[in-house]
Amino acid sequence: MKRAFTVPALVLAALLLAGCSSGMTTGSDSGGSISDGSVGEIAPMQDGTVQNGAVDAGGFVPGAVTDRAVITTGTVSLTATDPIGAADDAIKLVAGAGGRIDNRSEQPATETQPAHATLVIRVPAEQLDTVLDKIKHLGVVNTVSLNASDVTQQKQDVEARIAALQTSVDRLLVLMASAANTADLIAIESALSSRQAELDSLTAQRDYLDDQIDYSTISVDFVSEGIVAQGDPDNFWDGLLAGWNSLLAFLGGFIVVLGVLLPWLLLLAVIAAVVLAVVAAARRASRRRAAERDAALLAGPVADPTAAAETEDVQQ
Repeated sequence: MKRAFTVPALVLAALLLAGCSSGMTTGSDSGGSISDGSVGEIAPMQDGTVQNGAVDAGGFVPGAVTDRAVITTGTVSLTATDPIGAADDAIKLVAGAGGRIDNRSEQPATETQPAHATLVIRVPAEQLDTVLDKIKHLGVVNTVSLNASDVTQQKQDVEARIAALQTSVDRLLVLMASAANTADLIAIESALSSRQAELDSLTAQRDYLDDQIDYSTISVDFVSEGIVAQGDPDNFWDGLLAGWNSLLAFLGGFIVVLGVLLPWLLLLAVIAAVVLAVVAAARRASRRRAAERDAALLAGPVADPTAAAETEDVQQ
């Protein structure tokens, strides 16, 4: 009986301890504050030993890497004689640096639009500057934009929560091995399932962060050499010419749209004509029947000659 009471108590204590550990923030208490660049002393476990990977009150993991965790993203636009060929060369450069291509889109040149290619490249962070320098030589640089986001605190918070949850899971596994009855086993399994699901979710978040940190994401846009657009009209005749050209462009587009819609308009016209003919025929038949009925009512009942002759014989 005493053992049956002890196991649920241990389960409750483990859950409370895990909840306190996972809810730690960047604040500090009297026993784990950070002062003058030193980390506060870690409180020992009940057995007098210090748990490896334990989290101090400031939310940091002792011995963790102090380097900043930075996610770098950006865009690069270049003008190239052969955008698709330049994109192929860029892919080779990225592969040679140990990176990968997350997205690729190409538009070959046509009569109405020039060639165009876009790449979303993932480059190892330490190789980013080298790869960008090589890509810039594939054409004429139009724009370059880079953005760096510091996610050090977010990464440390996720790692601290993972460490706390992993400790909780390990303790629940020990308690499960020593469960005295079925009720204790069910309670421990329920708590373990919840903790494990949360641990898996945090692990996935950490892996995603690590991928974003380790590999910079850059969108590279290759465009063809095009004709520079004409400026706005600066006198009456230029304005008149611009208006006339706009009118011609509108009429050309309208004719194209009309050509697309004309077969459908003809089909709708035929269907409408058939429907109107049926409705008109039905109305004419209805009017004719109504006229015949009115004429019959005005003429009155028709006398029966046989009945009239019988009536005369009776009177004689």
